[in-house]
Amino acid sequence: SILRTYTHMQQLSTTFNTNTHTLLGPFQKMTPTPWLLLLPVAAMLSFRSSQAFSPPPSCLRAAPQSDKPALAPSPLSSSATDEGVYDAIMQTLRSAAETKTEDPDSVVAALLDLEKLARQKNKDSEAFSVETLAALAGNGGGSWRLVFTTGTVDTQRKTGRINYFPIRATQSFNTATDPWYIENGIYLGDFPVLKFKGDFDWTLQSSGVTKLTFDFTSIRLFNAFDIQLKAGEAASLGAKTGLGSSNNVELEKRGKRPFFNWISADKDIATARGGGGGLALWKRVDYEGDQ
Repeated sequence: SILRTYTHMQQLSTTFNTNTHTLLGPFQKMTPTPWLLLLPVAAMLSFRSSQAFSPPPSCLRAAPQSDKPALAPSPLSSSATDEGVYDAIMQTLRSAAETKTEDPDSVVAALLDLEKLARQKNKDSEAFSVETLAALAGNGGGSWRLVFTTGTVDTQRKTGRINYFPIRATQSFNTATDPWYIENGIYLGDFPVLKFKGDFDWTLQSSGVTKLTFDFTSIRLFNAFDIQLKAGEAASLGAKTGLGSSNNVELEKRGKRPFFNWISADKDIATARGGGGGLALWKRVDYEGDQ
């Protein structure tokens, strides 16, 4: 027992040191900033990474691991065309967002079914995409707290699906600004530790996929210190810290912006597939954006 405890502490120490190096490294090369203030953020990210070494807390449901991520649509998807099925899917996802008690596999299946339905709705009429954008970012902006995520495909292969998200992470969108405003925030309680800020675009493709492309141009630390980001720095930082997908770095190299394939948004919940392949569910909260 003592040996296991010692080994566990070594693993946590290694994780903290690694995350501290990857998180702070990019900032030390920027204009002079109080980058040492990022140490608490590194510690928080280390806590997230340490879940691989210990059983997840009650607020984090981990699905069984497998050699391949379980991301295949359920049999329901082949015939999911009527409003009754759509309502059943949304009921499952709303319950998951409110209670965090829905079975994770059922939530993933519902997200996959909704993704297919949303594509078909977009093909049938552009109105669904227009309504989704209005719900997501209209009427003075919308803020959404991350409730559930499968993580990127790479993360799934390494640690299994993450599922119910244990810390407060909020995305805000606002189409009343020029350009349209996006903000990602990480909080400790009600205090914003880290905010990424930038702009986003919205494009409905012929395949029925609604692509939300974005880029972050600045970071705000502890609601006090602002750091301007050069092109590609946000993608690199996100990939190194686990806050973003490594695929975003490759997109930046090709002159393309990171993206979500946005699935849905209404008065209660929002859903999307990230550029790294993961699925996510958010619930609406009071607007928290700085613009």
